[in-house]
Amino acid sequence: MSDLLELAIEAYGGLRRWRELTSITARLSLGGTTWIEKGWEGAFNDVVVTIDPHVQRVSFTPFTAPDRRGYFMPDRVALETAGGELIHERVNPRAAFDGHARGTPWDDLHLAYFTGSAIWTYLTVPFLLTEPGFATEELDPWRENGDTWRRLRVLFPAHVATHCSDQIFYFGPDGLLRRHDYNVEVIGNAAIADYTDEHDVLGGISFPTLRRAVRRQSNGTTEPDPALVTIDISSVTVEPEEPRTG
Repeated sequence: MSDLLELAIEAYGGLRRWRELTSITARLSLGGTTWIEKGWEGAFNDVVVTIDPHVQRVSFTPFTAPDRRGYFMPDRVALETAGGELIHERVNPRAAFDGHARGTPWDDLHLAYFTGSAIWTYLTVPFLLTEPGFATEELDPWRENGDTWRRLRVLFPAHVATHCSDQIFYFGPDGLLRRHDYNVEVIGNAAIADYTDEHDVLGGISFPTLRRAVRRQSNGTTEPDPALVTIDISSVTVEPEEPRTG
């Protein structure tokens, strides 16, 4: 493990505590122009997301309607009634984005895949990056608005559903994530810089409670407006709530 990744892991609560967790539940709202362009404005004004921190599995309550729930796994997405009755599902869901461009509308299962894979990554970094199959390389520092951030380039293994295989994470001197760069393959390979802020320690783990994704230029600079995606997390609970002692 690189010394930068070690710094980040300790800043976020340490691997020992992370490995104790069995679930993470976040209440959040999502905004930005992406949901409007894809035909889902207001779909995530208030939603509860529960993830398995060690396996790519996400549930959304509610999802697209008050009496519906959504589910994401890399090889399957599904929509159910609140009572658990299957409405419809899609296997091999990433293939359903083939040929999509920025303005291509999404159905509810496209929405489940994109949002599920994104939220799972956001809630598991930096711990996710220590798993087998990930390759890391520290790049030259980046200076932005008077701050200097260390950068970690990460190659994701093929079995992890995420925006793209090659991503860059920017960490402050305290080890906390400040920015996250990636290309969104399922939206025409859009180049994104995702800024994180207002970290909060909950259940022994630090989480950024604000995210703002904007367009990224080829030289690494960004366009502050419009925000393509915003994420505001109002609460997070983890299981087990307290670390084991002894």
